[in-house]
Amino acid sequence: MKVYPTESLRNVAVVGHQGSGKTSLCEAFLFATGATNRLGTIEQGNTVSDWDDEEKERNVSLNTSLIPVEIGDVKINLLDTPGFSDFQGDVKNAIRATDAVLIIVDAVSGVQVGTEMVWELARAEQIPILVNINKFDRENADFDRALSGLREAFADANFVPVVLPVGEEADFKGLVNLVTQQAYLGDGAERSELPAELQDAVEEARLNLIEVAAEADDALIEKYFEEETLSEDEIRSGMRLAAKDASSPVVPVFVTGATSNIGTIPLLEAIAAYVPSPEGRRILTQAEDSTDEDPILPTPLTDDGPLAAYVFKSINDRFVGNLTFLRVFSGHMAADQRYFNANREEEERFGNLYVMRGKEQIAMDRLCAGDIGVVTKLNDTFTNDTFSHRESLLQIRSPSFPDPLYIVALEPKTQADSTKMGSVLNSLCNSDPTLRWRYNADVRQTWLEGMGETHIQITLSRAQKLGVALDMNIPKVPYRETITEEAQATYRHKKQTGGAGQFGEVSLRVIPSEEEAFIYETNIFGGAISQQFLPSIEKGIRQVLPEGVIAGFPVVNVKAEVFDGKEHPVDSKDIAFQIAGRESFKIAFKSAAPVLLEPIMDLSITVPESLLGDVMGDLNTRRGRVQGIENDGNRSIVHAKVPLAEMLRYGTDLRSLSGGRGHYEMSFDHYEKVPAQLTDQIITLNLAEKNKV
Repeated sequence: MKVYPTESLRNVAVVGHQGSGKTSLCEAFLFATGATNRLGTIEQGNTVSDWDDEEKERNVSLNTSLIPVEIGDVKINLLDTPGFSDFQGDVKNAIRATDAVLIIVDAVSGVQVGTEMVWELARAEQIPILVNINKFDRENADFDRALSGLREAFADANFVPVVLPVGEEADFKGLVNLVTQQAYLGDGAERSELPAELQDAVEEARLNLIEVAAEADDALIEKYFEEETLSEDEIRSGMRLAAKDASSPVVPVFVTGATSNIGTIPLLEAIAAYVPSPEGRRILTQAEDSTDEDPILPTPLTDDGPLAAYVFKSINDRFVGNLTFLRVFSGHMAADQRYFNANREEEERFGNLYVMRGKEQIAMDRLCAGDIGVVTKLNDTFTNDTFSHRESLLQIRSPSFPDPLYIVALEPKTQADSTKMGSVLNSLCNSDPTLRWRYNADVRQTWLEGMGETHIQITLSRAQKLGVALDMNIPKVPYRETITEEAQATYRHKKQTGGAGQFGEVSLRVIPSEEEAFIYETNIFGGAISQQFLPSIEKGIRQVLPEGVIAGFPVVNVKAEVFDGKEHPVDSKDIAFQIAGRESFKIAFKSAAPVLLEPIMDLSITVPESLLGDVMGDLNTRRGRVQGIENDGNRSIVHAKVPLAEMLRYGTDLRSLSGGRGHYEMSFDHYEKVPAQLTDQIITLNLAEKNKV
């Protein structure tokens, strides 16, 4: 593949609901342009995009794949993204790395949950959007219904057909291009005369297209008023300008039947015509020496500009090591050079540069400004890092990623797995910004947090391929123990073994404390306990705090005050007062009306207004307390406080309850008392589990 200059590049994120045909469309692009000699299918597991074994097994995209295609003098870098909502982090970074978004809509199903999600992500990035109504060769495909669904779902945009289908369902033969007024049958490589039966529809739709294009520019609208028409180039230019309107964008609409390879070439030609070149991409940076709140990388972005290459994806491959996908926004990169990672402040040696086509690596000598490529075997570079000049430390601003919603507890299967677990999890989490892992000391478990069950399962499968086998369990809730009353106790530790004995007696009181997790004080008069043993008492008490008293959970919000005790001139020693302090604290704690505290989460749920009642009813069963409800168009946003114990598998439940149309965000808010009717049950279950161990 030759090196393409910036003005000949087009970068497009192919997004949409799961099953809308993104991968099949990319496969048709490859076949129609001669990059492949056969049209692969999802069912046969032989598509270029879905090359991973897990993707073939599940028949679904799980990774963003780079698919470059060449048409004329233009190279189009397509990023085929996953449609499943668990992998929205991949989608966000793919959109950040491109200059336009191609949303694929099923001609039968119309706008779906995933369509709404990617629309919001694309609008947030403020880059042009194109829509392709795919699967038009299927039974019940309906162009007008799909177009009406788009206009109803996204009323802030103006959806303008650029093509009209010729036939539908099994009789779908091709399409008519409203700009050229010619028919493109089959893949569209050859043009033919306009079908007579479509003359009126084409004339009406073309008039609408010209009016929309003219309204985007004063010079164009003046010409339209004078001549009542625009040239083909003027229509395309006007549409490009109209698509940049952030408040009410114009969205060109196309039609294909990907698996039949119908309409493929016209869509590629349209991408080359309507998607802007990378030179004018508006991209935010966070240069350390900048005082601007929203610094923009200076345009036009050229090979001679300051280096800014953004890592939007990294993959851990057991055979070739790390694969680092990067978009060169400004400047250029060459093979066999060293480049500076501004985030890590480390220099990396680039061996070969590649353009990936699925899993195929195509060696390149150079990547120009605007191009997308891959580097292998980098040591200190992760997703969201930026390569720039050492002097500037310029960094491309990464998208904001949602917090993980689904938690599992991990257990290594063998000692060897335990040894390697940390490094492998670090590597996987560095590659995926929506994935986190940590050791939760409160429950003594290793937690892995992701966007959903499928996300976690895929992560564990990848860990196994990297040589670490992990079992997945439901995480324990990190309860805490505290007291609600004041109490006191005395404990004498006396041990005689024939030689020197052990003796220590401690009297202390425990008092609820809201200010600090633990306070230790002494209030002893008359020298009942020597000064040297007071730290020993505290040491003994602190041994209890992480282990708990009533159920094995950490102790918090307690003040321990030692007010009396006794010692022996010979037998008193450090260990004796540690034991006495520990045991007297336990006795006093049990007498001070102990309770469990549970984490309460701040929850925000967004669902269609019609499902509000179902969601509210479900929250009531989860001990949720609704704090307020907002309306956002035809959606409702519910704000509530809910115990974490009731939310461990909420993502799966909400998806089932809402048909996948609901989503939520959750963060820790505070701890509060567990209801009395649940406390005994929690204590019994936890102690039984401890006894098993």
